[in-house]
Amino acid sequence: MTHFLSSLLSLQTGNLPDLLHYWRDDTLVFLRYAAPKIVLIIVGALVLIRIVQVITHKVTSLEARRLPGLRGRQIRTLASVINSIGVFVIAFVALLTVLPLLGLNLGPLLASAGIAGLAIGFGAQSLVHDFINGFYILLENQYDIGDTIRIAGVKGVVEDMSLRRTVLRDDDGTLHTVPNSQITIVSNMTRDWSQLILRVTTAYDEPSDRVISLLKQVGDDLRHDPAFAQDIVGDVQVPGIDRVGNGETEYLMLVKTRPNQQFGVSRELRRRIKDCFQKNNIRAAGPGRLYVMDTGTARS
Repeated sequence: MTHFLSSLLSLQTGNLPDLLHYWRDDTLVFLRYAAPKIVLIIVGALVLIRIVQVITHKVTSLEARRLPGLRGRQIRTLASVINSIGVFVIAFVALLTVLPLLGLNLGPLLASAGIAGLAIGFGAQSLVHDFINGFYILLENQYDIGDTIRIAGVKGVVEDMSLRRTVLRDDDGTLHTVPNSQITIVSNMTRDWSQLILRVTTAYDEPSDRVISLLKQVGDDLRHDPAFAQDIVGDVQVPGIDRVGNGETEYLMLVKTRPNQQFGVSRELRRRIKDCFQKNNIRAAGPGRLYVMDTGTARS
């Protein structure tokens, strides 16, 4: 600062040799002390950025080979976000370290940046929450595109997802866009497998052992049918009588299927039960009663 004031004084008085002398001294001091530190900081920042890029690239390549398709794309998205955040943090810290070496006072700059950041933070609080929730949804693989889920009071098939929002299509075709900040509980009904629960009702006086045997036979035939063998992931279970009363007996059937395949299996199973009961003269509980009821699906 003394040299700078002296330079201004020399310039005003017209003493050019003194001005050049002060500039030369300032330049030598800068090149001797500040310049090596600045070069070291920049090189260190570039090395750290390169390390972050190499690590994220290696992780992305490894996961893409191990998990192709949608999950691989999610891993690449996460790697890109992590890489961007890492590069920004490293560059920002390096900039804050270099500026004082150039003689710039960071006090007013940091104060103004703090006030501006506080104002932006209040305005973008929901957006930040969206991105944080979206990051964890992708990281934990809570659901994929094509899954049937229930979030924020809405149920449907996931058509699109990002760090900011999730798009669902419900049964009647309505498209719902849900900000990720509104997602607190995720109910995934098509993860790993789905379970079909059928309640089969017959007349009270039908022999229970015979009805259970027929239901097991129908389930076993469906299980080994080439058209449905790929959709059913386990043996069809008939635990037995689930309810007795009002002149009827209710039997329970459990079928584990691949995700989203329970509906076709349910329709075929009910058709076969109806044909089997008609052939074997198994009476329904009463006129007009449907003796096969689908109570929904469960998931693992």
